[in-house]
Formats: sequence, structure tokens, C-alpha cells
Amino acid sequence: MNQDEHKIVVRRMAGLIAAASVLIAVYVLRLIFLQLVNSDSFKAQATNTTDYNFTVTAARGDIVDSAGRRIAASTTSYNVVLSKLLMGDEDLDAMLQRIVELLEAHGEKWNDSLLIGEPDAAGHYSFTAQADSTSDQKALAAMKDSLGLQQYATADDVMEKLVEDYKLESYPLHWQRVLGGIHYEMQQQAFSNVNNFVMAENVSEVTVATIKENSLTMPGVEIVETSTRSYDEGDIIPHVLGRVGKITAEKWKVTDENGQTTYPLREKGYNMNDMIGVSGLEAVYEDELRGKDGVETITRSSDGVIVGTAMTTVPEPGHTVQLTIDSAFQQAVDKALAKNIEMINSTYNSGSSAKATAGAVVVISTKDGSVLAASNYPSYDQNLFATQYSQYSSDPGLPLLNRALQGLYTPGSTFKPAVAVAALDSGVINRFSTVYCNGVYTYYDDYRPKCTRHGHSGNIDVITAIKWSCNIFFYDVGRRTTSDVYDAYAYKMGLGTRTGVEVNEATGRLTTKNDSNYIASLDLQAAIGQGNTVVTPVQLATYAGTLANRGVRYRTHFVKAILDTNTGKVLQETQPEVMDVIEDRGDTFDLVRQGMIGVSETVSGLKNYPVTIACKTGTPQRSETYYVGSTRKHYTNTMTVAYGPAEDAEIALGIVIEYGGGGARAGNLVADIFDAYYAMKDGSLTLDETGAGETADTTADGQDTVPETVENNDALADDTAPAAQPAA
Repeated sequence: MNQDEHKIVVRRMAGLIAAASVLIAVYVLRLIFLQLVNSDSFKAQATNTTDYNFTVTAARGDIVDSAGRRIAASTTSYNVVLSKLLMGDEDLDAMLQRIVELLEAHGEKWNDSLLIGEPDAAGHYSFTAQADSTSDQKALAAMKDSLGLQQYATADDVMEKLVEDYKLESYPLHWQRVLGGIHYEMQQQAFSNVNNFVMAENVSEVTVATIKENSLTMPGVEIVETSTRSYDEGDIIPHVLGRVGKITAEKWKVTDENGQTTYPLREKGYNMNDMIGVSGLEAVYEDELRGKDGVETITRSSDGVIVGTAMTTVPEPGHTVQLTIDSAFQQAVDKALAKNIEMINSTYNSGSSAKATAGAVVVISTKDGSVLAASNYPSYDQNLFATQYSQYSSDPGLPLLNRALQGLYTPGSTFKPAVAVAALDSGVINRFSTVYCNGVYTYYDDYRPKCTRHGHSGNIDVITAIKWSCNIFFYDVGRRTTSDVYDAYAYKMGLGTRTGVEVNEATGRLTTKNDSNYIASLDLQAAIGQGNTVVTPVQLATYAGTLANRGVRYRTHFVKAILDTNTGKVLQETQPEVMDVIEDRGDTFDLVRQGMIGVSETVSGLKNYPVTIACKTGTPQRSETYYVGSTRKHYTNTMTVAYGPAEDAEIALGIVIEYGGGGARAGNLVADIFDAYYAMKDGSLTLDETGAGETADTTADGQDTVPETVENNDALADDTAPAAQPAA
């Protein structure tokens, strides 16, 4: 390089250095300016975050028995949940495919309420809603409405709308149906940044482990612990407990007759698809059992990075509802009822075309009206309800029917003590009054109902009339007392009126002069517990308790107390509540009790029982008939009311056995119930060994024998139905 070239290079280097120095100076000055002038603005951008709040569901409170044993509890389960916030920019449909494939591999189901089946070979779809199901048709209409379609839209129309809305055109038909169904479910659950999507519920631990293993490649897919209802003994009072279920669209969105739409559950803090009590005690005590949900806050920066999570509100579990029921005693009564029905069929109805297939028993404490047992036969298991609902609902024995509280039955001769109380208390008769029984009531010329005169004849007083269930006595006394009067007393004692139990019960009714079919002779039939009169087993038990309490009727109830779940502290306790009182004018209830003790002396299983029991049986007719030779007869139910010990009663009970026949056929059942009660009191009764059915039927000499039938004139359906009855 010569000297001139060297000078040129030096000049160029100097120029480049000068230019670079200027650029550096400008950059430094700009940086200083930004730091000094705009520093606050950039700090704000760097720290700009958004909080997202998510509901953390509180554990539902337990339902326990009187001894603290769990009947309904909340157990931990696992749900597969999608968080839109945490998914970021992930392809949603691709993620959904992965989750579905994983769930299918482990035999799991995912939430999909779209009422459309898989496409057929031609690629067409059909609705799965049953044409004869009102609920299915309502759900179908709601589905079309939520998608903005007319009600005449076909299944193909629905799928076309879903495919278009969610851009599923590139997927095969099967996957269009799968993804379309999930998107519809997301819509129903209002999937958003602040509302996660529950894709699958109660998945197995294997599924949980698999999803957690793949968590790095499945952002936004989480396993969330939740609580589900479980039952340690699923057959303990399932009808009374009721059930929990997801909030339905009908309950979430309520539209009145004026077209005004409200969201009452949302206003109470519920989210769509939350679990809620839908029937029984679960529904009645929803506010106590629900608890208070917590809040988890997730903080995200402006560039989408999760910078923090915190439990900002800790969830509080629901309260514990303690029942008056003792699980062991309930189980013993259940077994005793089943055993008695089996005995009736094997001993009495073995050759009959109609078998005793159903019944109910209610046992209450006479001291405060608390229910100690409420048995239904047949019944069902809460743990099997979901999987065997179709079987239960189609069973002709109606195991889902709560016969104890909602079954309506003609009381038959169990009604006679109520007539006796009315007649004695109102002065129509006294302890010395008699009615002559020759087997036929001749007051009306053209209506002459009969009495078998079993164990009695001639002049009959009230004690004898109750003991031997003399129809003639109660025809005459009932006519003179009138239905207006003895109905008023029956209402006060709990018949034909609600007893006050916390869950749904039937009202029943008594025969009155306002009945459309009323004629004078109905006063006679109603006086022996027939006519138009129908009552429930829980009313019979309440009535028996009122007789035992000399006219004081307590509100019948299932709930003993509300407890703090964490501490066990009693927050609310049910106090005895007097619903009605009959002022005992002298010896009214003493005389009735003597008559009922007399009944027990004639009934197998009770006549030699070590504790004196007051009892009244009934054998009311059913509408169904059969023939013995040329004689038409009515099938009958077994009815019994009882309380004991007679002099200072502790429990009272009502029994119904459909097609059971003679009322005395429940005598051994009454004895078994008292056996179980005393075993419960002394601590020997357990859930594993109930002792139900251990009492042998014995005669006076102590030898085992087949239970005897005491007809006691109950109902006498074949003799009392007149060809013509007198006008009112």
C-alpha cells in the first residue's frame, strides 16, 4: 500500500469512527431520556397484570344419624377440567381430541348432553330424545333454542350449525359429532377465561395419573379435586334423604308468565352445573348443607405469563344435619318388615293369586314426635340409583315410591279408637254405655251392615268394642256422634292432615258431608275407617303417638339438630312442638288404652310379650276382588297402630302391608320392632347384627307356633257393601 492509499484508509476509518460515535451518543441520550422522562410509563407496562377469580367449591355437609353415624357424606373425587386462561394459544380442538382419546383409552366418559347420536352410513344424524319423554322433549327444545334454531330444525340442521360455528369442516363426521357435542357442553357451562370447563367427572386414579404425566404437553388441562355424595349404608331411608344433582337449565333460568327471565340460583351464588339438593332432606336443608365456596385468584401479566396464584377466600364446608333416625334401628325395622311380608305370603297367601308385595312402617318417639324409623318395602339403594334407575322405575313394586309418607290407605278398624275418643270426649257415650250387638245393624231398613261377633255378643261397652273391633258398636256410636265431630278429633290426632315432617308428605283425607258421593250411610262406613277416608303410615304413627300422649300431638320430624362440621357444636336444635291438644275430660284415653291393650291380648306375638303394648289392628278392603266358589270377596290390607309401654309410652308406630289380609298378621312385626327398640336402648343393636326377627312366636305354654289370624271384624268388606243405601 503506497502513502496515498494509506491516507485514504485512515480518513475513512476516522469517518466511520466519528459516525459511530455520533450514533452511540444519540442512543445514550435517547436511553437517558427514556429513563428520566418515561420511566413510570415503562414500569407500569412491565408490571401490568390481570387477576382472574375462580370458584373453589365447598365440601357439602354430612347427614348423620342420631348416634353420629354418617348416612350421606362427601367424598373426594377427581374431575378433568379445562382452563381457557391457562391454555394460552393452544389449538382447542386438537387439545380436545387428545383428551377424548386419553379418556377413551381408560374407559372414561366425558360430559356431552347433545341429544344427537352418531351419524349413520349416509352421514345423517338423528335425535336421541325419547318422543314420549316430557323431560327429553323439553331438553331438545332448549337445545335448539340455545343454538338459535327454530323448533322444526332437524338433527342434521343442529350439527350443521355446530360445524359452522366452531369451524369443524375439516374433521371426519365422527369427530364432528364428538367435538360439536363438547363445544355445545362448553356453551352450556359458559366456558370462558373466568369459568373453567368440566370435561369429565369422577375419573379413575389411573386417568388422573396419566393426565398429570402429560401435563407439560397439555397446558390448561387440570385435575381438580371435588366432592361427591356417597352413602355408607345406601339403603338407609333413601326416600327421605333425597338426592343431589346438577342444576338444570330449567332451574337456572326461570321465565314467569309475563316473559320476565330471572336467575334465582345465580343470585344466591351458584354457578351453572353446580351440585344442589333436588329432593328430600338434601333439598330442604340445602342452605345448611351447601357451605360457602372459596375463591382462587390467578394473576396473569400483560404478555400472558402466569405470575401468581393464591387462595384469596378459603372455602367453608357445609353444616352437618343430624337426624332423629338411628341407622341400626332403621335397618332392624327394614328387615323385620321384609320378614313379616315373607311370613304372610308363605303362611297365609301361599295359594292366593295376590301376594303381599309392599308395605311401610313408621316409628316415632311419643316424647317429642321424632321419627326413629321410616321403612318402605320394596326400597332401593342410593349407591345403585344412577346405574339402576331404569330397573327401579319400571319395577311394578314401585321401590321409588315413599309409601311411608306418601302412600294413601284406607285405615279400616285402626280408625275406631279415634271415634271412641270423639264419642267419649263429647259426651255421646261414657264408660258404662253399651250397644247391643246381634250381628246386624238394623237402624236403616234398607241398609243392614253386619258384624261377625268374633269374641263378643250382646251388650258391648267401649273397651270390649275396641278389643274385639265390634262394627255394630261403632256404626251406632259413629252415627250418633256424626262424622263432623269424629273427623274433628281425628284431625287433631294427626289423621287426614300433614304431620309436619320436613319432606314432602301426602295430606290424605277424611270422609265428610261435603263429599260429592255423601249419603247418610257413609257416616257408618267412615266410623269403621272406610268410606272415602285415606291416610298415610306416618299419620298412623302420629295418631298412635297422640293416643299414647292422652291427646297431645307433637310435630313429627326427622331432623334432630344442625351441627358445625368442624367443631361439632350444636348450631340449631329441634325442640318439641305441640301441634294440637285434645283436652282429656276424665277417663277418655284410659278407656281407649284399655281396649287397645285388650287387642294385644288377642294377637299372636303380643299377647305374651314382656312389655304391655296398646294396639289396634285393621283389615280394610281394597277395590280388587276375587271369588271363593261363587262368593265375591275383596282383597284386604294389613293395618296396625300401636304404642308402648302402654302406661308410659316411649314409641308409637303405624304399619301398612298391601294385600296382607288380617290386621293381626302384623303382630309379630310389632314385637320385632319393640325388640329392636330395647336392643337399641341397651346398646346391643348394631348395623352388623340388628337382631331383627329374633323373636319367636310362642303360645302360652311357650311352644313355637304358626301365627294365628284374629279377624276382629276389621272392615268385613264382603258383608258391609250394601246393594242399596239410604239417602242422606
